[in-house]
Amino acid sequence: MSRGSGDQNLVVLTLYIIGVSYTFNRMIESIDDKIKYEYKGGAVNDQLTEQELKDQIGIAFKLNSSYSLDDLKELQISIENKSDNLAVYVDWENSTLVVEHSKQSRRVIRISPYLTRDLAIPQTPSLITPKKTLTEKITAEDVLEFDSVAGTYSAKKPLVSISGLEKGGPPQKKLYNDFMNRGKELDFSLQLVLRISDVRVGIAPGINIPPMYLINCPFAVKKLPWTYALPWNKKKK
Repeated sequence: MSRGSGDQNLVVLTLYIIGVSYTFNRMIESIDDKIKYEYKGGAVNDQLTEQELKDQIGIAFKLNSSYSLDDLKELQISIENKSDNLAVYVDWENSTLVVEHSKQSRRVIRISPYLTRDLAIPQTPSLITPKKTLTEKITAEDVLEFDSVAGTYSAKKPLVSISGLEKGGPPQKKLYNDFMNRGKELDFSLQLVLRISDVRVGIAPGINIPPMYLINCPFAVKKLPWTYALPWNKKKK
């Protein structure tokens, strides 16, 4: 092979490598940032055990394996009444959502299919009868926006505003960069209030109101590596 032919092949190879590198870099840039919300069920089970509720109550959440940034706007919770003769009431009005880095405590709203009522009106507790499970979607009050045309409220903002950190002051921007570089996780929790009584007693104001149990349901928010979003990545843990 002549020197000229070899030089030509080297140029072609160099251009090919540059082209592949450019395409690969553009592909990486086009991949959406993916995050994971992890429910710490073990911590909840420990609390239920400490409060002697492990055999009466089960709490679970339905979450996707990953979300785009600021995509999670509501939570789906399932609360199981495992008992034979106890009435479990979910006290939505006294439950709160807490984002740790902002120290903000937010009112919980149970989302109905067509949420039209005045949000200022207190929410009625939900009853879970023995051996039954309640499944509801909930969010924070400040996430909801009113559609004047449809006349309904819907969740429009993220439960945890990650991109909002980037627009904040130096501490918020640092937290954003640490999170996006996978150097730090974010935390938030649902402070769930339950009231439990004998089925015959019910729930009523005054001296007969059932005792209150506060269950802290914590979540960790993690930035997933960019490789997670590659179409040929089958692990996705």
